[in-house]
Amino acid sequence: MIVRVSGEGQFRLPDEDAERLNELDNRAVNAVEQGDELGFKELWTQMLELVRADGNALGDDELEESDVILPPADVTFEEAKGEFTGEGIIPD
Repeated sequence: MIVRVSGEGQFRLPDEDAERLNELDNRAVNAVEQGDELGFKELWTQMLELVRADGNALGDDELEESDVILPPADVTFEEAKGEFTGEGIIPD
């Protein structure tokens, strides 16, 4: 799975991590829907850490279509309200 973190670049995430990322995304949607800003921030941090730690950064000369595009790391809770809705960033 190719994941783009807006403002950072693309990462090749192992397939076995895709389910974990989707689970975190679904939990982040629930946190946003419940107005739980602290819970969202913790889940968002976990999502970014998963991509950065387990993913391999693609070089600037490697252009691949992104399967998932995540907002920038500094996304605000207000901005998240517009992105973490329904099925979330990663559709089931």
